[in-house]
Amino acid sequence: MVRVAIVGASGYTALELIKILLRHPQVKITAVTSRQDGSPPIATVHPSLTGRLDLRCEDLSPEQIAERADVAFACLPHGASTAVIPKILAAGCKVIDLSADYRLSDPAVYEQWYGEVHTDPTRLGSTVYGLPELFASKIPGSELIANPGCYTSTSILALAPLLCAKLIEPTGIIIDAKSGVMGGGRVPKLNTLFSECNEALSAYSVGKHRHTPEIEQVLSEASRQQVQVVFTPHLIPMDRGILATIYPRLTRPATQAELLQTMRDFYQGKPFIRVVDHLPSTKDSAFTNYCDITVRFCREQLIVIACLDNLIKGASGVAVQNFNLLCGFEETTALLPA
Repeated sequence: MVRVAIVGASGYTALELIKILLRHPQVKITAVTSRQDGSPPIATVHPSLTGRLDLRCEDLSPEQIAERADVAFACLPHGASTAVIPKILAAGCKVIDLSADYRLSDPAVYEQWYGEVHTDPTRLGSTVYGLPELFASKIPGSELIANPGCYTSTSILALAPLLCAKLIEPTGIIIDAKSGVMGGGRVPKLNTLFSECNEALSAYSVGKHRHTPEIEQVLSEASRQQVQVVFTPHLIPMDRGILATIYPRLTRPATQAELLQTMRDFYQGKPFIRVVDHLPSTKDSAFTNYCDITVRFCREQLIVIACLDNLIKGASGVAVQNFNLLCGFEETTALLPA
């Protein structure tokens, strides 16, 4: 039985993570942390956990976390993870980090896009990027895994097979992505208030979204060529889910059937990628760890469409995939729908 701590347990991703881990046959959740006053029961913070997890949210030190757990899931904002993760690792506890703090390999790029100096730069570039469909062989035995972002997972999974096969140009790729409101986190913000986002569709962080360098870095590494994208995110008035409509340019003529087969071959044996013939909807992958992908043509323009649940395959579900690979369990454990 693996002892697990949830560091930063008050958010949406932490809740999804706890719900998945509660059905994992090899996991015992031994600590949930939060800085909320009074050490409230986790069921007070997340009422859906009533009767399911009898733990209080505690403000534990990194050393106390490591004493109680073999693996810690860090569900903290960027910048906050680097304040505690080095100490958790030093105390002998492995970490799966759901923030963006260890995803980028260059400290200067992190500073440029996140507006602050990275406080643990020596781990950048050597931390495993936790996207199992591309880097599963690197995950077992790791001490620290950088869990990917939700927009990035959608975009990378949609484009990697075609880039690796050199079927599309590595530059000039346009990614138009739309996310549900829960992707913005649980802390109240003006643009996620019901009266602001209901019956509204809006683009945000145009030309400067922090997932842009992450998408480019991972796709460049996977395809061994320099990839550049134009990434535009949108907020859409639904709770959860991401749908990306992507416009790459072909390097040579190809058919829809050929491109779909290329994707199926690339993801052969990958249990959570579904290359589909129909046009996928966010409802198809909601509350699951699946990513659905297809392609279409409009005249001679290739269109790649992908969608996933941003809280599960885009965050907590892939974190458990990483955990399973890290600990030597079957990758699908606790993740397949009933």
